[in-house]
Amino acid sequence: MEPNMIGAYGPWASSIVGDGPARLSFRKPEFADVEAWRTVARQRVRDCLLAPESGGVPKATLQHQFEYDGLHIEHLHWQLPYGPPTEALFLKPKGVTERLPAVLALHDHGGNKSFGTRKIAQISDNLHPVMKKHRDYYGGLSWANELAKRGYAVLVHDAFAFASRRIRVGDLPRVVRRDLKEENPESEQEIEAYNKFAGEHESLMAKSLFCAGTTWPGVFLSEDQRALDYLCSRDDVDAKRVGCGGLSGGGLRTVYLAGMDDRIACACCVGMMTTWRDYLLHKAHTHTWMIYIPGLPLDLDYCEILGLRAPRPTLVLNDLEDDLFTLPEMKRADQMLSAVFTKANAADRYRCSFYPGPHKFDKPMQDEAFAWYDRWLKS
Repeated sequence: MEPNMIGAYGPWASSIVGDGPARLSFRKPEFADVEAWRTVARQRVRDCLLAPESGGVPKATLQHQFEYDGLHIEHLHWQLPYGPPTEALFLKPKGVTERLPAVLALHDHGGNKSFGTRKIAQISDNLHPVMKKHRDYYGGLSWANELAKRGYAVLVHDAFAFASRRIRVGDLPRVVRRDLKEENPESEQEIEAYNKFAGEHESLMAKSLFCAGTTWPGVFLSEDQRALDYLCSRDDVDAKRVGCGGLSGGGLRTVYLAGMDDRIACACCVGMMTTWRDYLLHKAHTHTWMIYIPGLPLDLDYCEILGLRAPRPTLVLNDLEDDLFTLPEMKRADQMLSAVFTKANAADRYRCSFYPGPHKFDKPMQDEAFAWYDRWLKS
């Protein structure tokens, strides 16, 4: 037996998931009509996600607007039925008035809950030192800005438990917060301490969400759909030409949002594609509680959640030396998705590329992603 996350129980647990197609996999011979299959499979995902009610189209308040680096930028916030207000940035080329194709840009996890939108969007030359280092994942670029410069409207919002939506230390009992203080949230020392606390707090958050009758992916999906509602409601956005994408935690959110919402006309998942078996046996220790949906693996593999969007255009970008996954399972996920899109008569609308190097979304990968958006959202 090879070493695995749960030792002697690994082969048994892996056998529950099995090697063949799960019960609701489109690869099974009994599913022939992609629309009929999607209706059944998506309902099962909804049942497992237990997504909370998060209101209707958010009423966004404009904090301020300005121009930077050739872009018109709006700093927004909106209030969901629970938690602190969500801060967001809307970017588009300055001086443009016609309806534009749009992308909901989903920020990553990165072990850094102190930041959200600022991980991938930039509004001045004055970058926080922590964000300068974080840009290493992106080849030193703010990819939301780079995409907006190509003629897109781009919306970036803080995800649940990140940045403006983070857990405030003062709202916690001492037994949880211990000696942690939040006096200067921009201090590098406090950011480091908060991120360490937030990583440990994830298990408490996940348990509490289960007790509330929901799941972390369910909350993500619900809140990301509210951001999508807002983006599609804007007069300067062509709601029929909207995509989404992101790296790592943003790739995870892409899997659920693009897999479950037909308004996403084009999707790009970066550095977040594998199988349940990979998590179970090898890589659960490198990932957060934000991924898992109890009960779903018997019906759909992780990669097949994204496959629920077939035949809509879908791009997956992987890194060959990504420590978050094993290469054989990344390739196995690619084979599954390829089979799903081929069976849906949409082989040309699915692409998976592997790049040398570790976990990242650098300029060559961004170039491929942006060209994919151009192909499907601009034509």
